[in-house]
Parts: sequence; structure tokens; C-alpha cells
Amino acid sequence: MIFVTVGAQMSFDRLIGWVDDWAEAEGRDDLVAQIGPSEYVPRRLKVIPFMDPPEFRRRVEESDLIIAHAGMGSIINALEIGKPIVVVPRLASLEETRNDHQGATARRLASEGLVVSAETPEELAQRISELETRGADAKIAEIANDSLIARIRQFSGSGSGR
Repeated sequence: MIFVTVGAQMSFDRLIGWVDDWAEAEGRDDLVAQIGPSEYVPRRLKVIPFMDPPEFRRRVEESDLIIAHAGMGSIINALEIGKPIVVVPRLASLEETRNDHQGATARRLASEGLVVSAETPEELAQRISELETRGADAKIAEIANDSLIARIRQFSGSGSGR
């Protein structure tokens, strides 16, 4: 099962349309999509507009692949559970968000090998195929390791954190 999520605060019809078109072309019917306040009516996706956190987590756990906006909640859930994730950043120029922070997030996390990113429908189809073949490249712990905590303390100037 592929789980698609765009967050709950605003629609991301461009991504939902791309995924729906891909599912139609591939004859797929194993996609569940959390689409938020969308006006787009998918042909192939099983739609759940909103989910509470436990249901969201369960959907991530049950999925083989995640397709998401480049929101940190979606990314962190996928990485904690060890699920492959392809992210499509929202664009300010298309009024999908207020600024292009999702593009910066996607580029950085992709450069670290934590996610794969797509910026066109063709790239999305290619990334889905790649991830369905190879699976997840990365998994993170549910709690920060000592090295990260020390770096944050050093950066914040809190020293020992006491």
C-alpha cells in the first residue's frame, strides 16, 4: 500500500493530481491519501481528508511507501518507522505555501540520503518505481542520540543543559 499525505492545514492538489494520474496510468488501486481541505476529487485514490495522529501513524506503519509534501511531521514519521519516502515540496510561486522552505528541506534531506525528492510528475513516477524496488535507505531513532544532543547544547550555549 502507498500512503499519500499532504498535511492537514492546506490543500496540495498539484501533488494529489500527479499521484492520481500516475495511479490511473499504472492501474493501481492500492493508494490511501490524506488530502486535507482539497477540492480535487481523485479517481484512483482512497481519500481520507483528515486523520488523528494515531491513525496517521498506523497508516505509515502499514504502508510500503510514503508520498508526501516536504513537511517535517510526515518525513519524521516515515524515517522513524523506516519507510521509504518521496517528497514533493510545496511552492510559494503557486501559492501552495508562504515561502519555499519545503524546497530547502527536501534538498537538504535528499543530500543526506534521508528522502528522495521529485519536482515533476515524471520525476515522481521514476522515484516511486525506484523506491518500490529498493525500499528505504534510511531510518532514524525515535530519540536523539548523545552526539546530537551535545551539538544542540553547544550551539544553544547551554553547556551541560542543566
